[in-house]
Amino acid sequence: MNNTIRIDELPAETQVRLPQPLGFGRHFARRMFRQIHTAEQGWHDARICAFAPLALDPAAVALHYGQSVFEGCKAYRRADGDINLFRVDANAARFNASAERLAMPAVDVAFHCEAIRRLVLLERDWVPSAPGASLYIRPVMLGVEPTLEVRSAREFIHYVIVSPVGAFFPDGFKPIAVQVAHDFVRASPGGTGAVKTGGNYGAGLLGTERARAAGYQQVLWLDGAQRRYVEEVGAMNIAFVYGAKHIRTPRLSGSILPGVTRDSILCLAPELGFDATEERIDIEEVVRDIERGDVTEVFGMGTAAVVAPIGRLGFRGRDLVINQMLAGPVAGALYQRLTDIQYGRAADSHGWVKRIEVPEPARV
Repeated sequence: MNNTIRIDELPAETQVRLPQPLGFGRHFARRMFRQIHTAEQGWHDARICAFAPLALDPAAVALHYGQSVFEGCKAYRRADGDINLFRVDANAARFNASAERLAMPAVDVAFHCEAIRRLVLLERDWVPSAPGASLYIRPVMLGVEPTLEVRSAREFIHYVIVSPVGAFFPDGFKPIAVQVAHDFVRASPGGTGAVKTGGNYGAGLLGTERARAAGYQQVLWLDGAQRRYVEEVGAMNIAFVYGAKHIRTPRLSGSILPGVTRDSILCLAPELGFDATEERIDIEEVVRDIERGDVTEVFGMGTAAVVAPIGRLGFRGRDLVINQMLAGPVAGALYQRLTDIQYGRAADSHGWVKRIEVPEPARV
């Protein structure tokens, strides 16, 4: 593989004025990274170029058989003007795990991370400095060979786009309402639930839209075999707090995404005096424990929202309110500690942050 990244020249850009409100994933920086893979050359033609539509053949495998994977990570503006990348190496490793499951070629992790670093540095003016805002980074791989044979493609594109974003939920760090799904499942044993491929998310859209029509913001997915055990909430992992200190989260089952934010929170919890366990969690048990008051908080965990408190759970026509629809102290403490590390307000003892030094004239 050629490790050279070509940087295309773009017309000079006047001062960037980020659109307001930012929303989530609605606006994109001027540049993107891309490279292509063929059986003969492997990965090659790596470049940072102008953000532009992809030229895909109408018969591209990704369009017909869903051979695509993606990731999500973030860059954060520090108070001193520099930029922090958060755990992009962990996301790159998961990107490769997803690619393997979809019969796609791996990318070199170090090269992938360097491409992201260079792209973010070039597009540094697109990293917002507003509280709670960040630069969302979306790596993607698509099978682009034009064929209708049901098999893995022989040609692929790997690209990265970046988007300045605000809070994932419009109300920020306020509890959301979720509905337990009974008619639909997100993933099944032996399927692709543990990887980030578009089919997992497409399969959840109808259930999510129906939940929104009923007054909820997300869906709580149960396992695909028995529709009994808690798996994920929307596109996030989920956790339940018992009392003041005990956190329970579903153990990874092969159909649950191994979230990087989930892993980070499990690492941070003991440092803050909480104990966390990974278990098989029965939804009927959860409902009973909420009704008894044993469950004091529920929250989602994911790159987009970081930590999302859940204040209302819809279950078979009933609404269960958690912590009076208020964000709880456990979720609040975890959110604060994690975001303090991400934005450089607190020391990073785990080696999660990679700092990008911004040239002095470009500092904000």
